Amino acid sequence: MVDPIETLLNKDQIIGVINDLFVGTDDRDWAKVKRCFADKVLFDMTSLAGGSPTTMTHKQIVDAWDQGLKPLKAVHHQAGNYAVTVQDHEATAHCYGIAYHYLPNKTNQNTRTFVGSYDFHLTNRDKNWRIDQFKFNLKFIDGNPDVEKSG
Repeated sequence: MVDPIETLLNKDQIIGVINDLFVGTDDRDWAKVKRCFADKVLFDMTSLAGGSPTTMTHKQIVDAWDQGLKPLKAVHHQAGNYAVTVQDHEATAHCYGIAYHYLPNKTNQNTRTFVGSYDFHLTNRDKNWRIDQFKFNLKFIDGNPDVEKSG
């Protein structure tokens, strides 16, 4: 029999990992972001960038995000509508997400907004939930598509 209290605690920890991922990214706290990921992650941003999902290390993901977000003055992620399923040492999670990119510039088109959802798979090793699959599902982009080039 599954302990309902343990299930609730696991769900809370999983949502905490996902929130840490988004808040760590916004704060550019790359050590915090790395701790959210397993050593290797099946990473899928194909709805935004095309191509195919690829397996990346947490360092490769963080380095790419650091480089891509560096020109921006601010980044803000907002997530919600979490749906989490836990089975033993594995879990899936889905949430809605909005990401704002902000860079004041001469065009006065200072923002770009990504709206979509995320699908995660997590594993629990040594009592720590880590994301080992990450998928972003783009619904739409609004604002200045080249905001980082407008500065």
